[in-house]
Amino acid sequence: MADAASAGEAAGARSEREAGERSSAAQVPSPAAAASTPSGVPGRIADKLLLAGVLAGPLNLAVVLTQAFTRDGFEPTKHAGSMLTLGDHGWIQSANFIVTGILVILGAIGLRQVVGKKAAILLAVFGAGTASAGIFLPDPALGFPLGTPEGQPVTMSWHGTAHFALGGIGFLAFIACCVVLGNYFRRTAAPRWATAAYLTGTLFLAAFAGIASGSAGETVTLGFWAAIAVAWSWLTVTLNHFRVSAR
Repeated sequence: MADAASAGEAAGARSEREAGERSSAAQVPSPAAAASTPSGVPGRIADKLLLAGVLAGPLNLAVVLTQAFTRDGFEPTKHAGSMLTLGDHGWIQSANFIVTGILVILGAIGLRQVVGKKAAILLAVFGAGTASAGIFLPDPALGFPLGTPEGQPVTMSWHGTAHFALGGIGFLAFIACCVVLGNYFRRTAAPRWATAAYLTGTLFLAAFAGIASGSAGETVTLGFWAAIAVAWSWLTVTLNHFRVSAR
């Protein structure tokens, strides 16, 4: 009888210990859940940071397209959007670049919480390059602003050189970010998202190569406009995807 009672007590102790272990394990959040809990950057803050990045694309495109069809002398078939920073109303586009660049950097900080450091750094570089386009202005060319001679300037100013150099670095960082996020989606079994990232990066690379070659042809210029629209749209949708999935 004593042996039976001892065995029963031992079995009861084991059951209580196992129940306690299961309870403790249930209280440990998964890595995905930890990203949206108050550990590190709170989930609500990360959500707001990603939302800032989501808003960057629609704001940038709305301001650029409105000006493209209302500014005197501006022709989307031969002028890049960055040339809207020139002239009497150039401050509007300069402010647009600076504000949307900062929004992208904020989005990159939020992206770091859900994806990792590499993609976030690349996206932040793109944001910095966007903001720099509003600070270092391109040289007048191709008849814009009104009164500017047709054709490209013979020599570039220091700020025109900085504009293209810093903008180019930002564009390359964006292309690399597309690849990094494409690889992330491929690893996480999201083939459609991966394909969208790779295609966006490829299209943007081709358009950037065309515009950087110095060609002022209508096809190249319109292709670059299309690539810009696709890039901002993809960034908006992708950051919103991470924002929703991290909740």
